[in-house]
Amino acid sequence: MAEKARVIIVTDGDEYAARTIEYVAAQIGGRTISQTQGNPTILSGSQIVELILKAKNDPVFVMFDDCGLLGEGAGEVALKYVAEHPKIEVLGVIAVASKTHQTEWTRVDVSIDRFGELTEYGVDKSGLKDLELGRISGDTVYCLDQLEVPVIVGIGDIGKMARKDSVKIGSPITMKAVELILERSGYD
Repeated sequence: MAEKARVIIVTDGDEYAARTIEYVAAQIGGRTISQTQGNPTILSGSQIVELILKAKNDPVFVMFDDCGLLGEGAGEVALKYVAEHPKIEVLGVIAVASKTHQTEWTRVDVSIDRFGELTEYGVDKSGLKDLELGRISGDTVYCLDQLEVPVIVGIGDIGKMARKDSVKIGSPITMKAVELILERSGYD
């Protein structure tokens, strides 16, 4: 592994997200910290960093979830700790949309709708293009604007989006988001 552990942050941790992220990581030779699955996140930032630093391959996928709590919840506290850790290099963030409209949002560099199309607009939980330019509403996205990360990609609900991101068909939306992050971060 590189000097710093290279990480892709995912702002969802439910069962579908975990299954999808584990599948995508296996396809590209990365590693998922499966213990970060949970709704909400139960591990602390320091516990997650320990697990990341033990991972044998990279990129390392880490899931964070606030279970719909408004403001800075446990998932976001852990996310900020990991993202700002000196031994961690965040390659990018997959920012997952949710139904918390008008409450928590973040800017995104680009979104991918459920049809696999890149858009400058945000997307909603179903992966449909939203009305807002360059931002999405989500559950665990409140702190993303405070972080220095190379790229934030907005997508709908991982592993779902009317079955258009199902593992059964290769999770094409999540895979495209990961490929975009790897490309834009200069990962080789």
